[in-house]
Amino acid sequence: MSCLRKEPEKSRSEELLQYARNQKVIQKNVKLLGLEGDQDLQFLLKGGDLLKVRSPTWKKTRYFRLQEDCKTMWRQSKRTFKKKQTFSLDDISAVQLGRQSEGLKKNTEEQVEDRCFSMIFKSRRKNLDLIASSDEEAKQWVKSLQKVISNLNNLSLQQKREHWIFSCLSKADKNKDDELNPLEVKDFLSLINIKVDDEYVKMLFKKCDKSQSGCLAGGEIKHFYELLTHREEIEVIYGEYAKTTGFMSPQNLVDFLMKEQREKATLADAHKIIEDFEPDENVKGKKLLSKDGFLMFLHNPDAMILNPDHKEVYQDMSQPLNYYFISSSHNTYLMEDQLKGPSSTEAFVRALLKGCRCVELDCWDGSDNEPVIYHGYTLTSKILFKDAIKEINEYAFKTSEYPVILSLENHCSVEQQKVMAHHMKSILGSALITSPLGDGMPTNFPSPEELKGKFLIKEKRLNKLEAAFAPEAAAHDTDVTEEEESSEVEQTPKQAKELSDMVIYCKSVHFNGFEDARKNLSFYEMSSFGEGKALKLAEESANAYVRHNTEKLSRIYPAGSRTDSSNYNPVPLWNAGCQIVALNFQTNSTYMDVNQGRFLVNGKSGYILKPAFMRDAATEFDPVTLTRGEWLKHKTLHVMIISAQQLPKVNNKNSSIVDPLVKVEVYGVQADVAASETGAVDNNGLNPSWNENFQFDVYVPELALVRFVVEDYDVSSDNEFVGQYTLPFNSLKMGYRHVPLLNRNGDLLPSAGLFVHIMVLDAE
Repeated sequence: MSCLRKEPEKSRSEELLQYARNQKVIQKNVKLLGLEGDQDLQFLLKGGDLLKVRSPTWKKTRYFRLQEDCKTMWRQSKRTFKKKQTFSLDDISAVQLGRQSEGLKKNTEEQVEDRCFSMIFKSRRKNLDLIASSDEEAKQWVKSLQKVISNLNNLSLQQKREHWIFSCLSKADKNKDDELNPLEVKDFLSLINIKVDDEYVKMLFKKCDKSQSGCLAGGEIKHFYELLTHREEIEVIYGEYAKTTGFMSPQNLVDFLMKEQREKATLADAHKIIEDFEPDENVKGKKLLSKDGFLMFLHNPDAMILNPDHKEVYQDMSQPLNYYFISSSHNTYLMEDQLKGPSSTEAFVRALLKGCRCVELDCWDGSDNEPVIYHGYTLTSKILFKDAIKEINEYAFKTSEYPVILSLENHCSVEQQKVMAHHMKSILGSALITSPLGDGMPTNFPSPEELKGKFLIKEKRLNKLEAAFAPEAAAHDTDVTEEEESSEVEQTPKQAKELSDMVIYCKSVHFNGFEDARKNLSFYEMSSFGEGKALKLAEESANAYVRHNTEKLSRIYPAGSRTDSSNYNPVPLWNAGCQIVALNFQTNSTYMDVNQGRFLVNGKSGYILKPAFMRDAATEFDPVTLTRGEWLKHKTLHVMIISAQQLPKVNNKNSSIVDPLVKVEVYGVQADVAASETGAVDNNGLNPSWNENFQFDVYVPELALVRFVVEDYDVSSDNEFVGQYTLPFNSLKMGYRHVPLLNRNGDLLPSAGLFVHIMVLDAE
C-alpha cells in the first residue's frame, strides 16, 4: 500500500521486507488468539501437503496453509480458473481423526485409517476428506485445527470485531507496508461495508493525516477508524451515568444496572465488572470504568439479549417425556431434496450437532441382506442402515446428553428387520432402551433426566407392552407407516419380533380421534400426523389436541408435496402441545430459524418443558380462542432498534454495500403474531442507526418467540437476507442489549450484531 509507484519486479530485500510485514500481521493475530509461541498454530501457518480424497480413484495432493489472519485456510489447486481457494475456520463444525466420514469409509482402505482425517462443515458444503503422510502428521493436523477453532470460538464479540477490522485493513493494505493512501482507504471502506461521500472521506483523511505524507499510518489509521465508527449512542448512555470525573464509579454502574438493565446489582458486582472489563490499568486502579470498558462490558455474552441463566439447563428435567417439546428432524438422512438428492450419514451428524433429539430413518431391503436407508420410490441415493446407526451412536450426545428417539419408517422384510435389530443392539449396546425402566409395567413416561444417554425406538409393535407383564393383555395390533397414514394404500409388512420387542415408550399406532385415544390407547402409544391433518386439528379442536398431548406423544411430519424439502410453520403445532414437530433440518428457512430459536435455551438440550397449563389433563387452554384463566398474563413488549454494527455483505462483490433494515417479528398463538420493520439506511453496513420504536401485545409469553431479522432493502425486488436471531420471549433481558446475528445456516456471524433497548411491562 505504498504511496510510491511499485517496481514491476521485487528485489530480494523487498521480498524479505514483505516477509517481515507478514510476520507482523501474524503476530498481531496470534496475540489476539492468545497463542503466542504455540507450536500447533505454527504448524498450521507453515502448512503442508495432504492427499485430498473424492473417490477410490481420485486422490490428489494439495498444499494447505493457514493464512496470516489465523482464520482462513488456503489450499493450492491445479484448477487455475477456480476463484475461491480459501475457506474460513468459522465454517468448520468438527474435525474428525480416522476414517469416520462416509467418504473416507467408502473411498479408502483400512490400512490408512490412522493417516485419515476429515473437516466437517456447518453448511451443505461437502466434507473435506484428507490423508496425511503419517499417523503423527494426521494427529498434528487434527490437534492444531481443533485448538485454533476453539480459541476463535472463545473470542469475545469485541475481540471478533477487532479481528474482523484488522483483517479488512490487511486486505486493503496490498503490500503490507502498514500505510493507506486515499484509494486504499476507499477499498477499506468497501470491505467494511460502508459507502461514504468522497468529500467526507477526503475531510476525514486530511484530519487524520497529521504527517501530511498523503498516507495514513499507525495511529493515524486508528484515529481514522475511530472517527468513522464513533458510536454516539454508547457515548450518550455512558454520559448519563459517568458522574465521577468523566468516568463511571462502582455506584454509577450499579445505578445503570438497576435502572436501565432492570437487574439486581451490588457494589461487589460493579467492582467485578470493572476488574473484568476495564482495559486501562490506570483507570482500573482507581476503581473506575471508562467508556471503552463500558462498551466491552455490553459486548460480554452475559450482558447480551439472551438471559445467561437460560444458556444452561435451567428447567426441571424430571417430568414425563411427553411434557417437553423435542427438537425433531424429518427424513434426517437427506442432504437436499426429497426426490433425487443424496442420502448421507453426514446428515445425521449435522442434525445431532444442532441438538436434534428425534431422527428419522426410512429403512428398505438392501443387497447382501443389509438394510439400506433412502426415500423409497425416488432417485435419492442409498446408505447402509448399520453405517447410519454407527454415526448416530458416535454423535448422539456431543451437543446434548438427553435421550435420542430413532423414528423408524420400516419397509423391510422380516429377515432384514432382524438384521436391523441386531445392528442396533450390537452398536448401541446398553444405551438402547429394550425394557421399561424400573420394575413392573410402567404407567407413565420416564423423564429426560432418567433417560440421559439413552436411545428410544419409535416403531410398530406386534402387541401391547402390557403383554410382557400380563400375557392375557397381548392383543395383536398393527400400525402404519408415514405414507400409509396419509394414503392407506400399502399393506403393513409383517414385523420381526426382535425389532418389535425393542419398542418400549414410542409405539406407533393409528389415530382414530381424541376420544378413542383417551379410552383405548396406553400412554406409550403415539400417532404421527401429516402437517395438513395436524394443522386442521390445531385450528378446529385446539383444546382437545392440547389435552391429548398432556397424556400422549404426537409426531408431525411435512406434507408429501414438499419435494423440495421446504418447511412448514411449527409454531401452531407447538401451541397445540405437539412434542415431536419434525422439520427438514437440511433446508435453511425462516421456520428452521424459529425452530432453532425455540431450542436455543435450556442448554441447547433439545428438550423444552411445556408451560404448566399445557401439562394439565383438564386444561382449558385454547391457543385459538384464548380461553382466559389465571395463567393468562398479558405483557407489552417495547423494542427500540437503535443501531447495527459490522453487517456482512450479501454477496462477495466489493462494490456492493447493503441498505439495511430491521424487522421485529413475534411468533406464538394467533393473537400474538405480529411484525414491524424500520426504514432502510442507505449504503451503510458498518454502523447504521435507526432509533425506531415498536410495541407488541403478548398474551401468552410462555409460547412466544421474538425474531430480529436484518435485510438488505431492494426497491425493485425482494429484500435479501443478511442475518437473524430468534429467542423465546421469556428469555429476553431488558435494557440496552446487543443482539448477535446468525447466518442462513444458523451459525454465528462473528462480528455482526444489533444494538437495541428492550422493556417488558405488565399490561394494564
